[in-house]
Amino acid sequence: MARLAGLVIYETLGCFCQKVYRYDPGLYTIYNRCKHAAANSSPTESSNITGLYAAATPVPSPHPCFKPWSYIPDGIMPIFWRVVYWTSQFLTWILLPFMQSYARSGGFSITGKIKTALIENAIYYGTYLLIFGAFLIYVAVNPHLHLEWNQLQTIGIAAANTWGLFLLVLLLGYGLVEIPRSYWNGAKRGYLLMKTYFKAAKLMTEKADAEETLEDVMEEVRKVNESIKYNHPLRKCVDTVLKKCPLEYQEKMGRNMDDYEDFDEKHNTYPSEKSLVKLHKQVIYSVQRHRRTQVQWQILLEQAFYLEDVAKNETSATCQFVHTFQSPEPENRFIQYFYNPTVEWYWECLLRPWFYRVLAVVLSIFSVIVVWSECTFFSTAPVLSLFAVFIQLAEKTYNYIYIEIACFLSIFFLSICVYSTVFRIRVFNYYYLASHHQTDAYSLLFSGMLFCRLTPPLCLNFLGLTHMDSSISHQNTQPTAYTSIMGSMKVLSFIADGFYIYYPMLVVILCIATYFSLGTRCLNLLGFQQFMGDNDMTSDLVDEGKELIRREKRKRQRQEEGENRRREWKERYGHSREDSTRNRNVHIDPKESNFSDISTNRSASKYTRANNRTERDRIELLQDAEPLDFNAETFTDDPLESESGRYQPGGRYLSMSRSRIFDDV
Repeated sequence: MARLAGLVIYETLGCFCQKVYRYDPGLYTIYNRCKHAAANSSPTESSNITGLYAAATPVPSPHPCFKPWSYIPDGIMPIFWRVVYWTSQFLTWILLPFMQSYARSGGFSITGKIKTALIENAIYYGTYLLIFGAFLIYVAVNPHLHLEWNQLQTIGIAAANTWGLFLLVLLLGYGLVEIPRSYWNGAKRGYLLMKTYFKAAKLMTEKADAEETLEDVMEEVRKVNESIKYNHPLRKCVDTVLKKCPLEYQEKMGRNMDDYEDFDEKHNTYPSEKSLVKLHKQVIYSVQRHRRTQVQWQILLEQAFYLEDVAKNETSATCQFVHTFQSPEPENRFIQYFYNPTVEWYWECLLRPWFYRVLAVVLSIFSVIVVWSECTFFSTAPVLSLFAVFIQLAEKTYNYIYIEIACFLSIFFLSICVYSTVFRIRVFNYYYLASHHQTDAYSLLFSGMLFCRLTPPLCLNFLGLTHMDSSISHQNTQPTAYTSIMGSMKVLSFIADGFYIYYPMLVVILCIATYFSLGTRCLNLLGFQQFMGDNDMTSDLVDEGKELIRREKRKRQRQEEGENRRREWKERYGHSREDSTRNRNVHIDPKESNFSDISTNRSASKYTRANNRTERDRIELLQDAEPLDFNAETFTDDPLESESGRYQPGGRYLSMSRSRIFDDV
């Protein structure tokens, strides 16, 4: 998609320097018009044009246009456009819909998945074929219409671009307002934290629903697993379904398997292969959703903890950023050296809010320029589109670098506004782009279809804004390679002179609706909770999310405190016990020792045992503060398990058992 958008820039840059080297562009246009008029006029009229024809002879310009280093020869760009455009159309209308159905299918073989995908897309493909067939019949019956193959191709391209332009304006109207506003709100203190609390409350509800759905699906899998035994013909399908289940459920279901029973011994009703395909599809969806909510919950917790740290460190007098929880992953030494706590405090607490405000103002200016140009790009005399004004100024002076920068920034900002909206779209759980590699295959393919459909009309809209499309600007200029591939839209005058010109003006209404959050308010009235500052439901969800974050924070603090205490016990008492054990293992020959040494050792061992007993009692008192899992078979997390030997699997102290009560004597 980036290559397709980049071809527009190269096409815009190349059209200025292909045919007008060292000549003024205005005189060259007059020269071509006079030459065409003289060739098609009568002998009497040609004499009148001779003077103008001679006066319009191109003369060297004071600003020569040198051939740029990135100049593309004639005939190359049309080939590139044909390859890129038709491959993208093949992807968006044929291949990607088929891959969507294939990825969502629950079949157990490649042939089964292909069959399911073809059946699901039969209606999709049949609708387009029916419309196209009706149009061909209408053209063949009507005697006043004589369309050739090129004209039919142009009509098909116009239909695809019309559908893409319809989506483009909708997404562009949202992105032009929402992107600057998101950065401006990001600079407000506490806004991001309140929104994170709101997301936490909604995500917890979704997480609980995903867990409940997974439990229900796993219960169905368990019933199927118990009914279909090892020698059943559909057992391979059941094994395939079990492999998609989480490991804990696989272990539970594996324990209750009775492989010695034959499926013919009991006259039970067994599920069909079609029901297993449906169950397989449900398992894939429920497991993926459960995993996604778990990962998103952990990421949201980290984000909430970090925003709370930012709020606490804003009033810090030491100008050192202090984290409540350290990152589990070790940071790079280069980052630790340059992005130290002092730099982090100045960036998070002082510089970033002002940087976001400045960036929001710059993006707002770009948005105003785009809205103004979308509403006035059809005016050629005078030229009101700011994009066209900038390009024509560079055209007069042949400033190639300026043309590159202007075209790149323009199409880059348009692409961000359109494509960022695609990433924010969520249609329930049917289509949803989740971060951190948690998006399912169906949503990824659906986003790819949107990108393929939006890029050609985005390029066409950019050429219209810069007055490079002759069908929109109505100027006798050299056509670009893109418009030569698209064909002349004059075949459909109501699209070329109506829809392409006046429909982009709708972006003004969409920007106003986005600014006042009309879509958010409508969704909120329908029962879909949205983040709105002046709503009671939003306040309740923010309070609920705040309590959930506080609960998770206390839980993590207790875990870290327990780990720290265990680490301190290992460091403090682990070495002393190792030394005492090592001393006990030393063999002393009684013949080489005298009475004084023996008495000294006895007195030392006496006090050593007493001290060891005191230390062990202290450890037991401290260990009583830690919760014990009386249902566990082993205590693997206990630091004193392998060293002191004072616990047994039942959760009791070995020192309290009768058989070893005199071991210390």
